[in-house]
This record gives sequence, structure tokens and C-alpha cells, in this order.
Amino acid sequence: MECTVRWIEGRTFLAETGSGHLVAMDGAPEAGGRNLAPRPMELLLAGAGGCTAFDIVMILEKGRQVVKGCEVRLEAERAPSDPKVFTRIRFHYVVRGRGLDANRVERAVKLSAEKYCSASIMLGKTAELEHTWEIVEEE
Repeated sequence: MECTVRWIEGRTFLAETGSGHLVAMDGAPEAGGRNLAPRPMELLLAGAGGCTAFDIVMILEKGRQVVKGCEVRLEAERAPSDPKVFTRIRFHYVVRGRGLDANRVERAVKLSAEKYCSASIMLGKTAELEHTWEIVEEE
């Protein structure tokens, strides 16, 4: 995996991923940024959310569950001093679908958290991780 990050100006940076996609990052105004894009740590948290959501949908679909939607709400706490690593992250999954089996949803969350989601497992080296979930029945 590769990525090149280029400084644009001030505290704005542009990342070009190995797959050819661009992601902008910027700092808060109090740090010299212009608040034009997400902070790098926000992208790290979003990446963990995307990684685990990907797992959940794939696992449930392979289990022949009718998934209509999946969102992961993340809340993170950081250390008060440098390095301000994540110290606690709460993952709350809202899985929407028709006739979803609660045991299968719970299993999918557990498999993602413990086996498949590289991003959250890596963040779990510094942060306490909490996973909760709910099912929303849809037509």
C-alpha cells in the first residue's frame, strides 16, 4: 500500500492514495489551518468506521441476510497530551434490513472487531474499544 501526502499551503495537505484517489486534510484555525477539510485524525477514525462497516455488510450478505443499510457511529477520546492517541473508541452499529437475525448481526460485529477489521484492531493497541449494535427493521 502506498500514499503520497503533499503540503498545499498553511496546514492544508493533499493525499494521493496508491489506488489513485485524492483526500484533502486541513488543520483547525487555532493551529494555522483554514478548516477546509477533515483533520488527519478524523480520517483515521473514519477509516476504521469504513473498514468495519465493509466487514459487517459483507459478512451479513454472505450469510444471506437482507441488509438495506449499515452505519457506524464512532465516538473517540484522545490522550490529553502528545502524542494524543485515541484512548477509547465507541463503535455503534445501526444495521437496517428485512428480517435480520440478531445473532448473525452480533456475530458479524464480533468477527469484524476481533478478526477482520485491520484498522480497528490496530487502533485497539492504544484504545479501549466498545462495540454496540441495533437492528432497524425495514420493508
